[in-house]
Amino acid sequence: MKPVLALTKGRLERQFIAFLQERGYDVQPLIDKGRKLQVETSEFFAVFAKGVDVATYVEHGIADLGIIGADILLENEPDVFDLLPLPFGKCRFAIAGEPLTHYSQRKQRIATKYPNITTKYFREKGKSIDIVKLEGSVELAPLLGLADDIVDIVETGNTLEENGLIVKEEMFDLSARCIANRNSLKLKKAMLYPLIESFKVEEAVI
Repeated sequence: MKPVLALTKGRLERQFIAFLQERGYDVQPLIDKGRKLQVETSEFFAVFAKGVDVATYVEHGIADLGIIGADILLENEPDVFDLLPLPFGKCRFAIAGEPLTHYSQRKQRIATKYPNITTKYFREKGKSIDIVKLEGSVELAPLLGLADDIVDIVETGNTLEENGLIVKEEMFDLSARCIANRNSLKLKKAMLYPLIESFKVEEAVI
């Protein structure tokens, strides 16, 4: 019997494979998977899904462990155990917009994919805002007059710069996280512990 590990497809998947390789794991089955969504390695079974779905699979016990971005934990608050930060997937939440935005007397309007994170952040600062929930490129919102500013994840800042936007306020840093199913941690502790221990890195972002 092996642990089941759910991985976020795409950038985090590639970074996690490199992370495993540095720790001496045989990652060739993960590299050679093609379009397969389930892969067995010598140490674990891996399943590949979108980040939000990774959290769901872990929450329901389909996967014992999961690798996701901290944004998913903060925005969706799945019922999982947040085990530890990982030293990749580093980025930050920020408020961004056009350089010369003039706010009117009405409430500031913020476009974002993360309404819960955004609302909580501004509430803690004593500010009331209007949220415009978007799923795609939020950078368009201030350019087209839909919102005053945006709240989004910023990694390099290149997309903002290319669209004439600037970071107005840094909110907080993020990294990838390793999460666990609560029951798995209790019932499969001996099986999961070596894998979890191998993921621990002192310099990971919290």
